[in-house]
Amino acid sequence: MAPPSPSTATANPPRSATQPIAVVSERLPWRHTFISLRVPNFRIFAMGHFVAVVALWMQRITQDWLVLQLSGSVTAVGVTVALQFTPSLVLGPWGGMVADRFAKRKILILCQSVAAVLAGALAVLALSQRIEVWHVYGIALVLGLVTVLDQPARQVFVNELVGPAYLRNAISVNSTTFQLGGLIGPALAGILLTAVGAGWAFAANALACCSTVTMLLLLRKDQLFITAPAPKRKGMVREGLRYALGKPTIYWPWLMAGFISVFAMSLPVVLAAFADHVYNVGAGGYGLLNALVALGALGGAIASTRRRQLRLRSVVLAAGMYGLMLCLAALTPSMVWFGATMVLSGFWCLMFLTASNQLVQVSSNMGIRGRVMSLYIMVLIGGQAIGGPMIGWIAEHLDPHGALLVSGGVPALAAATVAVVLARRGELRVRVDFKDRRHLLRILKRPTPRPAVSPVTPSEGRADTPAPVAGTAAHPC
Repeated sequence: MAPPSPSTATANPPRSATQPIAVVSERLPWRHTFISLRVPNFRIFAMGHFVAVVALWMQRITQDWLVLQLSGSVTAVGVTVALQFTPSLVLGPWGGMVADRFAKRKILILCQSVAAVLAGALAVLALSQRIEVWHVYGIALVLGLVTVLDQPARQVFVNELVGPAYLRNAISVNSTTFQLGGLIGPALAGILLTAVGAGWAFAANALACCSTVTMLLLLRKDQLFITAPAPKRKGMVREGLRYALGKPTIYWPWLMAGFISVFAMSLPVVLAAFADHVYNVGAGGYGLLNALVALGALGGAIASTRRRQLRLRSVVLAAGMYGLMLCLAALTPSMVWFGATMVLSGFWCLMFLTASNQLVQVSSNMGIRGRVMSLYIMVLIGGQAIGGPMIGWIAEHLDPHGALLVSGGVPALAAATVAVVLARRGELRVRVDFKDRRHLLRILKRPTPRPAVSPVTPSEGRADTPAPVAGTAAHPC
């Protein structure tokens, strides 16, 4: 299957301001699991992204552990997380507006260049033995400001690399790359922290950011699916918010992302408490626990490439299972069982993240997608600014096991509540069929009696009646 020509991206503009991009619902052969890598530009981008993600994970783990060692406080680790993610919570929508109005590639080059300088500053301070907690706080805050611009542009840029035909697969490949880096990065961070100290991990991230800039400069601009920038006008942020709230396939993943972000995405903070206060395994054990989460997430990212359909029920189920796995981890009797549940937690976390990301992206038109994704990222990343200090405080002053129960229990309860609401709205019911092992549980629509004469509704035949997203059922559940 050859990639579509970039010219087709502009030759056939969207018919309406809310038309979603069509997606393919059939199951791909195994040889096409990573079919989006056939696109040369995306292949180059993925290579640079993988190197950058390995180094980014090294810096994240090193940064958290360094703050814990300098301060002796798990709450201080949570404050670092808050400072890094608060800018996305406050300024996220404006970052999406910038992504809609300017060239995404140039935004990414600028952001990665600044990130390289910040990582280099951390490396110099750490290697010279002059680093203090307030240094890490300040650099984390500036890095958070960079993220405000980087993340919406990065999300939308994937479509400019591969076009609409391979968008879902490219999102899953990006998740796979991120989690493969998350598997390698924490392990390398643990080795470097034990062998040579934190400074070299920061230096590696600075070099990786430079390599990402190089990869972005190597992209063929004539093969990009570039969309026309949105013209500047008043109310652009409010327009994106109204658009997101008006679509169930955007609103409900957004809501679930909020619960996951605030309570369950600060898992490294809790793992630091378990590594230092519960199992006494040091920096190497902390890196191992994060690597186990990434191992499960890698499996989830690969499994997401095999998903045939995008449905709200998949998003809610994955969120609930992630919360349940965290609750089980809090009750495990040993580190071996704790590590096993961390693998399962990583799997379901990635199943949720990829499903919600894909559903939000394919449900939004390209002209407004930057603002829609910025709102999604604002919730997903910015929520950690609230959850990081909160979960860190619970882990330090109450109990790490209690913090993990809160991290998993609240999202699991939220997922169950949302599932009930969606089932009632869609008039769905659950059927258990013990004769069919492949489809033990089925979600079916309740039968409704047909009227003798079908009435003509006012919306029948109207051109502005929205069509269902391709690859999903007519009802968003």
